[in-house]
Amino acid sequence: MPDIFSKSKRSEIMSKISSKETKPEILVRKYLFAKGFRYRKNVKELPGKPDVVLPKYKIIIFIHGCFWHGHEGCKKSALPTTNLEFWKDKLEKNKERDKSDILKLQEIGWKVIVIWQCELKNIAFRNNRLEKLVAEITTMINSK
Repeated sequence: MPDIFSKSKRSEIMSKISSKETKPEILVRKYLFAKGFRYRKNVKELPGKPDVVLPKYKIIIFIHGCFWHGHEGCKKSALPTTNLEFWKDKLEKNKERDKSDILKLQEIGWKVIVIWQCELKNIAFRNNRLEKLVAEITTMINSK
């Protein structure tokens, strides 16, 4: 199916997509704050500019959009039907960069957690994932 927008209109739409302060990021941060965790956000000095950094525990949390980060097996990560080669290349590079950033962070002593957008899509999924997140953080803190 061809795109319903012109190339310039599609470009304008895509340019307005935010990479910071997304709903999933805000949900996770509010939950962590309510649970007593203090964090920094979008730390430029660290590889990948992590969404949430818990410096006290050396834990990093990435909140990935399923499409942009190529979440395997997720409906939201389906490739567009137009300009297929461009999107395959772009999203593959994003996935490679994510792996590289995570490896660099682990090499310098950070523990990394990835949360996917689809894990927060409704209240039941969200509550389950956020409880699991706190359990993951607690386990990482206690495994020092």
